[in-house]
Amino acid sequence: MLAGGAGTRFTGPGHKLLAPLTDGRTVLAVAVGQAVEAAIGPVVVVAGALGSDELVALLGDTVTVVPNPAWRSGQASSLRVGVDWARASGATAVVVGLGDQPGLDPEAWRSVAAACGTPIARATYDGRPGHPVRLDAAIWDLLPTSGDRGAAQLLRERPDLVTEVACPGVPGDIDTAEDLTTWPPQP
Repeated sequence: MLAGGAGTRFTGPGHKLLAPLTDGRTVLAVAVGQAVEAAIGPVVVVAGALGSDELVALLGDTVTVVPNPAWRSGQASSLRVGVDWARASGATAVVVGLGDQPGLDPEAWRSVAAACGTPIARATYDGRPGHPVRLDAAIWDLLPTSGDRGAAQLLRERPDLVTEVACPGVPGDIDTAEDLTTWPPQP
């Protein structure tokens, strides 16, 4: 779970990932809870603007929080931190989600994790691509090492590596204070 960014488009009080949703839980706690509920493997949260200690206090011991000291350089560095953790742990794939997407259904996580046939599987919602995205170890060295895009460029340049998986859930993210007030979005 990538949670390293500063959330600069959010004009509400505090960081967007710590903003409460209608049920009182934070954006990040709900997003992480969906991934944990999917039960597809260990959940790793990459920290950055919000420090590791703050995220551990929020999320408890159900996840592993890994710091990204280079978080200001963009999303690619957070993805790299997560992939490096997975590689060191002997994982053969990662399933990546974003901390500001609390509507990703646990079934979406499971469906993407289980998809086979190509080294990348990407969730789609009504035909539109989204998260989560499964990245097999075979393509980790093809991922960017800098910039503010994770695997997006690789997915665009190499569609032959990608299986699209129709998923349930609400793929929208919380970027602005308005997004928060209109959550959950209506279909």
